[in-house]
Amino acid sequence: MTREDLDLAINWAAAEGWNPGLHDADCFYAADPSGFFMGWLDDEPIAAISVVKYGASFGFLGFYMVRPEFRGRGYGWQLWQAGLATLKGRTVGLDGVVDQQSNYLKSGFQLAYRNIRYEGWGDGQVAPPPEAIVPLSSLPPAQIIEYDRPLFPDDRTAFLRCWLTQPESVALGYLEGQALVGYGVLRPCRQGYKIGPLFADTPAIADPLFQQLKAHVPAGEPVYLDVPEVNAAAVALAQRYGLTSMFETARMYLPAVPVLPCDRIFGVTTFELG
Repeated sequence: MTREDLDLAINWAAAEGWNPGLHDADCFYAADPSGFFMGWLDDEPIAAISVVKYGASFGFLGFYMVRPEFRGRGYGWQLWQAGLATLKGRTVGLDGVVDQQSNYLKSGFQLAYRNIRYEGWGDGQVAPPPEAIVPLSSLPPAQIIEYDRPLFPDDRTAFLRCWLTQPESVALGYLEGQALVGYGVLRPCRQGYKIGPLFADTPAIADPLFQQLKAHVPAGEPVYLDVPEVNAAAVALAQRYGLTSMFETARMYLPAVPVLPCDRIFGVTTFELG
């Protein structure tokens, strides 16, 4: 895909109800410009897939779509095979919708856990933050990248440099002394706002970070948090603030599930790129 093709794919994703962020495209493309493919029938774009490479060992598959009127003809399978071939030799992750999970299992993917999308509502009441919570922009980028690294299967510096500074977003960190022990990002979407990632060393750190991010959501606007179900404290956090489950995916990996500290992952960055 060209960068303009990605805009088209994101519009398809919006039509599927995936509710992309308003500024996702720039950061997605910055992660790996070679990682986006579009299927054409003659001169008409009909299918898409992303196979974004991180570091030397990991890739994430997303944006797997065929326009409704062209489904059932094998076009998606052709694009799937071509995209997955570019990730040969890497661990590959994806977030699979329920009705596709059996197909992913047949392709060798293993189920790691469910991700649950929780929905709540903003109140527009921004209170002064605790002293420990600071804008991420006040910290050296290297410090944030170093904190993020154990929480993702490989390096994603190029993606983070864009994601943490995207327009209209709020990015906050939690400090203990000079040490970063948690951070989160709120971004505007086609509908409402999403928080992602939300990473924290403990539930007691995740809670005030979540409160501060949610407080920036205008009154009456929806806010979403995508929670790994295996993190019981993250589920409890969403429920404590009145969020309700509305959607789920299966986090799956090929050929094996990487070991990650899921107890520190309170909100997934994005279903499309991991």
